Amino acid sequence: MDLSEEVRQAHKREFVDFLDQDIGKSIYMDEIKALINHKRRRLIVNISDLHNFRDLGNRILRNPSEYMQSFCDAVTETVRGSDPKYLKEGEQVLVGFEGPFVSRRVTPRDLLSEFIGSMVCVEGIITKCSLVRPKVVKSVHFCPTTGSFTSRDYRDITSNLGLPTGSVYPTRDESGNLLVTEYGMCKYKDHQTLSMQEVPENSAPGQLPRTVDIIAEDDLVDSCKPGDRVAIVGIYKALPGKSKGSVNGVFRTVLIANNVSLLNKEANAPIYSPEDLKNIKKIAERDDTFDLLGNSLAPSIHGHSWIKKAVILLMLGGVEKNLKNGTHLRGDINMMMVGDPSVAKSQLLRAIMNIAPLAISTTGRGSSGVGLTAAVTSDQETGERRLEAGAMVLADRGVVCIDEFDKMNDQDRVAIHEVMEQQTVTIAKAGIHASLNARCSVVAAANPIYGTYDRSLTPTKNIGLPDSLLSRFDLLFIVLDQMDPDIDRQISEHVLRMHRFRSAIDGGEAAHDGSARYGREEEADTESSVFVKYNRMLHGKKTDRGRKRDTLTIKFLKKYIHYAKHRIQPDLTDEASEQIAAAYAELRNAKSNAKTGGTLPITARTLETIIRLSTAHAKLKLSRKVSKSDVDAALKILNFAIYHKELTEMDEREEERERELERKRRADGENDGPDRGSKSKRNSTSDAMEVDDTSEAQPAVGLTPERIEAFNSLFGQHMRSNRLDQIPIADIEDVINRGAGSTYSSADVLLLLEKLQEDNRLMIADGIVHMVS
Repeated sequence: MDLSEEVRQAHKREFVDFLDQDIGKSIYMDEIKALINHKRRRLIVNISDLHNFRDLGNRILRNPSEYMQSFCDAVTETVRGSDPKYLKEGEQVLVGFEGPFVSRRVTPRDLLSEFIGSMVCVEGIITKCSLVRPKVVKSVHFCPTTGSFTSRDYRDITSNLGLPTGSVYPTRDESGNLLVTEYGMCKYKDHQTLSMQEVPENSAPGQLPRTVDIIAEDDLVDSCKPGDRVAIVGIYKALPGKSKGSVNGVFRTVLIANNVSLLNKEANAPIYSPEDLKNIKKIAERDDTFDLLGNSLAPSIHGHSWIKKAVILLMLGGVEKNLKNGTHLRGDINMMMVGDPSVAKSQLLRAIMNIAPLAISTTGRGSSGVGLTAAVTSDQETGERRLEAGAMVLADRGVVCIDEFDKMNDQDRVAIHEVMEQQTVTIAKAGIHASLNARCSVVAAANPIYGTYDRSLTPTKNIGLPDSLLSRFDLLFIVLDQMDPDIDRQISEHVLRMHRFRSAIDGGEAAHDGSARYGREEEADTESSVFVKYNRMLHGKKTDRGRKRDTLTIKFLKKYIHYAKHRIQPDLTDEASEQIAAAYAELRNAKSNAKTGGTLPITARTLETIIRLSTAHAKLKLSRKVSKSDVDAALKILNFAIYHKELTEMDEREEERERELERKRRADGENDGPDRGSKSKRNSTSDAMEVDDTSEAQPAVGLTPERIEAFNSLFGQHMRSNRLDQIPIADIEDVINRGAGSTYSSADVLLLLEKLQEDNRLMIADGIVHMVS
């Protein structure tokens, strides 16, 4: 709509009055002086000040295109009045808006047709940025025949004044004389297009996230990059679609920006009431805080207490440091779970998704390397290259959960090496060189290389991933499906209880339908101002029947983790530093002596892991100093992860069972061999059946569990490396004694082979051992 000159001049006088010292409140004269001092070209006006002056605010919000040019002219005139030399001829100062937009503060999903032609403030996350291109505003042409200059102005949909013009340079004047374009006298402005998507944590489940295109010009170009959370104020306009002359009534909409403000990553931070703060401090003072938070993480998953505790530390994270010499030390903790199918690995990832403030989930097969990091794509309309952020960039300051990690291609897996240590994504493709922040924790779940865990192989061979990737994971847990009647009974009771008392479970798992998830939280808001249902009533009677075990609500757990993570930044004490150094030296020494080794390579990164875990435990206790007790707690988790000591309770029960058997035999008068009570720590990976059999075989020949494990490992390695299907028993004795530290007698070898035959792993016939495939 082209306005008459009188109306524009009237609007301009109003805005000059608003900016003037006498009639208005002269709020912006200081701003204009600061603008001149800092050589800026845009004045940011608070919309609430305009509301207070002749109701200008409402008029601008409803019909911004009527008023924007008049406002820019008024500001330019005021700037020229204060400093005549600041602006050259033809230059003008632009206007941007901020302040409370109330009902006009929307997300891309809420941008509907009612907002077209008005001013809105849209919040979201930037996913794509085009390159910055110049756009012509005025072209000057010289005619060699007549010696005269002609100029032409160009306007498009983003202009506030007049109707859009064509974009064709004139080549001849009215008389048909040739024109030469004088490029040095033409005027251009910077132009960039952005794509904004709604924030992943607030998008409705099961629906594609909506996006909106944004046009940024002049000083707003390059004010944000992919992965940034922003609030952009602009005019929402409709563009006619390019459909070869035919009009189908569907228009493309864009947002023409006039102000870009970066949002804090914690825009969705919880609000703490004084009661909450009191409860948080009360929980932190308890002795069993760590166990309590671990049990509250995913109450619907039975067991895995160590892994749950590790997840709590992962969500708290260490302290990130940027040293003066440019070194970046990451504070985020990365974790991986490898194990048999059906041991609740994916359910644990779901629990993390439920509790972490910002979490993005992907799968190994469903994501590529560029999809995780960043991609250079071509714009459909202009054909130019643009940068598109991947999952890890969008999850900056959050958690990325990757399921089926072993199913990823090798070249895609290499793409995340840089993210996991340097925490940036560097792109150098198609003429674009950029570095994006990706400060996120990675939680991966994978199956072993053979589908199920093979206990005769070392952990590294079972996992089948390169050391360069494994050393970037701070913790690696091996989760085994143990065949133990007591544990099976407990799990089945637990699962049956979960099904029977489904309605009574307070959001232990992610709800599948959005309505239940959103509705129930609002209801709980009124009730759970105190961290309510963590105690006795629900979990004591119904879910645990008699056992009184405290469990925090999901809502309070989120608040506690958020408070501990962002308010507490602990420092290392001298004694903690000494203990960490000693523990690291011990781990390195143990690794050089051990034959089989742990799950992870012990490198200098392990030292940083101990520091990060200790710091996270100090945050958990809301302590400003990292003490020795924090280091002890961190080392317990690290030892559990490195030496794959899963299900230690089961080992204790097995030992108890063996002692009972021993007592019975003694009572029956049977002779017993050496004491079976001494079990090595690493024996916990051995199968329940295997342990019982070896304990019976032990008295006869004096074989220890370590020697049995070493024999199985050496024998398996020899057969695989030489690709043998059969081998004489005499040769086995030579092979084993050549590789073993202590010698095995013929009787020992025969007994161990018979035991393997009972396990259906080989067959002995006529002095020759045949492998069972």
